[in-house]
Amino acid sequence: MRLRLTPREDSYYDLFSDLAQHLVTGANLLSEMLGAERAARKVIGKQFAEAEHLADEAAHTIMSRLNQTFITPFDRDDIYALTSRLDDCMDFMEEAADRIVLYKVETLPPRVADVVQILQRSAELTAAAMPRLRAMADLQDYWVEINQLENQADKAYRKLIAQMFDEIEDPILLMKLKEIVEKLEEAADAFERVANTVESIAVKES
Repeated sequence: MRLRLTPREDSYYDLFSDLAQHLVTGANLLSEMLGAERAARKVIGKQFAEAEHLADEAAHTIMSRLNQTFITPFDRDDIYALTSRLDDCMDFMEEAADRIVLYKVETLPPRVADVVQILQRSAELTAAAMPRLRAMADLQDYWVEINQLENQADKAYRKLIAQMFDEIEDPILLMKLKEIVEKLEEAADAFERVANTVESIAVKES
């Protein structure tokens, strides 16, 4: 049994897991919103705002704990970076959902669902990876798959933008849809930044 000479605050692992679970909730709500009627989208939008608030609270708890803890399980700057990047994922998804409601978009291009499915898978992988930070083991498959998913999201984004410019004649609608799609793509990028941070932490701790 390994002897630890100094106490260490291990609750960070549970807090990261809690924060990542809110990302799963957010991605699933985003998927529900795509096929919903306008009135239902408002209800889902409120649920999303609640999920985003819970994610913010989880991130704030980690930051507060960081200011109160002398011994941390890994580098303090890495804890800060990981927390901020997890929170970014939720923020970008919430911004996309908020625009869908505010802009009163009747129908979203079918390819939007492809990007949202990538976000759902990214959120699931991220939530599954967080508990494994405790042992810093079995994480490589996670960041490799997230990288692949982000590449898929990039391709889907480019095809989606091209399709919208080809098919949508209303410039106002085009502008609204472009903003929504850009936020979804930014969310995919944010999930990759989380994975890159986890990879960096795992390398340092190995």
